[in-house]
Amino acid sequence: MIYLYAKSIHIIFVVCWMAGLFYMPRLFIYHTEAKAKSPEVYHALHQQFQIMERRLWWVITTPAMYFVFASALVMLWVNPGLLAMGWMQMKLGFVAGLAIYHFICQRMMFALANEKLTWTSAQLRLWNEVSTIFLFAIVFIVVLKSAFQWMYGVAGLVGLAILLMIGIKTYKRYLARKAQDQN
Repeated sequence: MIYLYAKSIHIIFVVCWMAGLFYMPRLFIYHTEAKAKSPEVYHALHQQFQIMERRLWWVITTPAMYFVFASALVMLWVNPGLLAMGWMQMKLGFVAGLAIYHFICQRMMFALANEKLTWTSAQLRLWNEVSTIFLFAIVFIVVLKSAFQWMYGVAGLVGLAILLMIGIKTYKRYLARKAQDQN
């Protein structure tokens, strides 16, 4: 019974963690694009984005990550045999990658607050998709579990990454044309 409670908490906080990881880079994009505004407008936006980023990070995203890890440890404590399964080892590898992504985002938040982040909004748009790729990989591995089947999932994931990059480049060209038409 404790396993099912831990699993429920795990799923709920994965959703919360992913929501934060999806939205934080979006805030970074808006924060970076605010630099193109007048100094007065940028200053006001910079202050507001810092507040939004800190609240999202410290009230939702980071606590959710810790609840995800705590509930996972409970599940593994109740059912340690999961660690011997190849799919679980693969999942944990992707979760480790997602945790690294989390802490890189945290460093980016600090750099933006100190006005030292050098990434462009286009680079941040690509970065924004990394968490999506991790999410797809983890879900496919957990649901499919079979080594043969998840290989198809990984192939699909690579295809998804390619489609996302094409979509971002297409959107960037669209914005450039739109800006050119307005001039």
